[in-house]
Amino acid sequence: MKRKFPKDVLIALMNNRGDFRIAQEDRWYRIPVKSAPENVRDGSVRYLAFYHTKVFGDQAFSIRWYSEIYRITVVRRCELFPDLRNDPKAEREYYKIEFRELRPLPEPIISRRLRRILFISTTSTRFQQAKEINDVFHESPIEETFWDALKAERIEAERQYMVGSGERFFYLDFALFCRERNIDVECDGDEFHSKIEDIKRDKKRNNLLESQGWSVLRFTTDDIRRSLGDAIALTKKTVNQYGGLQDANNPATFRQLALDPSRQPGLFNQ
Repeated sequence: MKRKFPKDVLIALMNNRGDFRIAQEDRWYRIPVKSAPENVRDGSVRYLAFYHTKVFGDQAFSIRWYSEIYRITVVRRCELFPDLRNDPKAEREYYKIEFRELRPLPEPIISRRLRRILFISTTSTRFQQAKEINDVFHESPIEETFWDALKAERIEAERQYMVGSGERFFYLDFALFCRERNIDVECDGDEFHSKIEDIKRDKKRNNLLESQGWSVLRFTTDDIRRSLGDAIALTKKTVNQYGGLQDANNPATFRQLALDPSRQPGLFNQ
């Protein structure tokens, strides 16, 4: 079924000055076929933007450059880099994304928490309106509803935050950073979290995250659609229990969140 809001923008990691020179001068970017995002695989992506890492100095941890894509092909690494034909990865396949001249955004999209990303697929509208990295994401309806509620309550969170080490990585729906223990808030859509195997996977994931110092809150579709105020109240109570919410601009500062006396759910009553 065709998406109502197609994710026609891909924000890709740029962590290498040599690759950025290629993007500026030769106007192409490569992604290994085995790890390419869906909108690259199905050809629905129309625009490419770059998220710069710390090697770019004062442009680090921000999105500043974008372009319109005009062709995507599958090529081998040795075709991209003919001088490296003896490279062990010479036969590896990549999507070669070719685009028009890079253009600067009117204002950079910044990451206040200096976070790492690999790829973000989003809509043109979100990309054009974003002021900071968390504004870019366009996820499920219940996640969007919860995100709007967090913003209304001035609860700072990182969306689709990547945690893990080695080959085990997880993307958290919402990561909240507190003085004593960080919180992962998951919005469990009925379609993906109702089967026995899904429940077992979620439990294993929770255990791994908790072993790394995260507390996990999970809210169902019904929680968010029918009892959003209670879900937000429980989130705020949990934040306060763990020492308050960290200020992304000043990591040494934490603040308690105001609680609504009419909504005081017990922490383990859900």
